[in-house]
Amino acid sequence: MGLLLMVVGLVLFLGAHVFTSRREARARVIASMGEGTYKIAYSVVALAGLALIVWGFAHYRSSGEWIQVWTPPKALKHLNIALMLPAVILVVASYLRGRIYKTVKHPMLAGVKLWAFGHLLANGDLGGIILFGSILAWAVYDRISLKRRADPGAPPIPVGGIGNDLIAVVVGVIAYLALTFAFHPVVLGIPVMGG
Repeated sequence: MGLLLMVVGLVLFLGAHVFTSRREARARVIASMGEGTYKIAYSVVALAGLALIVWGFAHYRSSGEWIQVWTPPKALKHLNIALMLPAVILVVASYLRGRIYKTVKHPMLAGVKLWAFGHLLANGDLGGIILFGSILAWAVYDRISLKRRADPGAPPIPVGGIGNDLIAVVVGVIAYLALTFAFHPVVLGIPVMGG
């Protein structure tokens, strides 16, 4: 049941994100329902999907549904931990735009790809493979679709200099430590270090 709920959540959450990349279809929907209504509907669908993903995956992990497909070696778990630091810094750099942003162009998607790829390597169960594989596939798709879009897809954020990069690295390291030592073990119940 948890796995099914997670899959429904992924369809809703990623489906909403894929729909936004279909700019002509999106424009038609906005023209018919209005931008405000579209944004509310998009937010409701995406949040419902996210809630189902989290709830479904938690239920899958805590119930007897766990299906181990393969057992990743410890080296891949360590690689995942190492990949998460640049992944978090890249996500932060997408909001504090500087040279990292100019070099990577789409640091949010690069960070999501690193996060999903690392977790895909470190988790050999069916639920993890579906969850992280789906998010990785979406991030790859979205990066390709960005190359074909005429519009930027988001409001412009001013690009600064190296000072923004330094702040992004500091904030990224703090966020990485919080995710590693607080969020993962306390909120998710999955220890990162020594687990």
